[in-house]
Amino acid sequence: MSFMLLNITGLLVGFIIIVFSADFFVKGTAAIARNFGISPLIIGLTIVGLGTSAPEILVASMASIQGNTGLATGNAIGSNIANIGLVLGFTAIVSPILIQSSILKRELPVLLVISIASYLLLIDGNLSRVDGFILLAGLVGFLYWLARTAQQSRAQSIDTLDVEFSEEIPSNIPNSKAFVFFLLGLIGLIVSSKIIVWAAVNIAESFGISDLVIGLTIVAIGTSLPELAASIASVLKKEPDLAIGNIIGSNAFNLLAVLSVPGLIHPGAIESQLISRDIPIMLGITLLLFFFSYSSTGQPKIGRFKGFLFAILFITYLGKVYLDTIGI
Repeated sequence: MSFMLLNITGLLVGFIIIVFSADFFVKGTAAIARNFGISPLIIGLTIVGLGTSAPEILVASMASIQGNTGLATGNAIGSNIANIGLVLGFTAIVSPILIQSSILKRELPVLLVISIASYLLLIDGNLSRVDGFILLAGLVGFLYWLARTAQQSRAQSIDTLDVEFSEEIPSNIPNSKAFVFFLLGLIGLIVSSKIIVWAAVNIAESFGISDLVIGLTIVAIGTSLPELAASIASVLKKEPDLAIGNIIGSNAFNLLAVLSVPGLIHPGAIESQLISRDIPIMLGITLLLFFFSYSSTGQPKIGRFKGFLFAILFITYLGKVYLDTIGI
């Protein structure tokens, strides 16, 4: 019992550290980039977007190095489901999200294509090193597309997302201080990810369940906490495009960056339930977000009703995973 308490405590401490570390890491890298003259829109779409997936990337790396690929793949897919069901759902309940950015309206179809492509790569039940390189190449292409889109948007007109990123990305932090933030954030991410993987694997072994289930549920929710905090803070500060932009970007990076890690470090077979249950659910909830984010009349909005629906779907999904785990 004392060992289990130690694992649960370790998991909670790891999640607390990872939330603060992710914030320091993103703040530091964004400030350094801004000090070098990179536009806030490009920083927000690329550096900040990739930084919000840093917890998942580090956890997937640590898990893959230890051979726990179920934890790594489960974290990637589970985080995407949690980002839409939990993060977006509860954020919309707090305050309805009006989608004004033209960039986000172009980014959503790209996320859908990335999601479908990831499913097609894994449908054979194997995450190979070739699959990992394909996903990594997709990441490079996606970052390039984001940077080009940001440049074109700034040349044509000011996007609402540009205004919100300009207000949020620090402009008064000197490089020396920004580097300290970056370093502290990186160290914190590495330490906390090691603690989370250690505790999660021990909990899975103690209860006799697969590390995939732990990755899909507890770890996925924990590593999505930075997105939850950032999204709720954004809507409270009347920056709705940032709230949904964090989620869209994070989900794309989770598939391209996080899912590529186990393929590159520890390729091999993946659990069948990931193909038959979890990825189809991820595709379904992503498709629902796609349809909810467009409107034939007026500005599209993720209101409280849609937020409740996302939250209910997420809770139902967790129930499905639990029932499958106990064999009902």
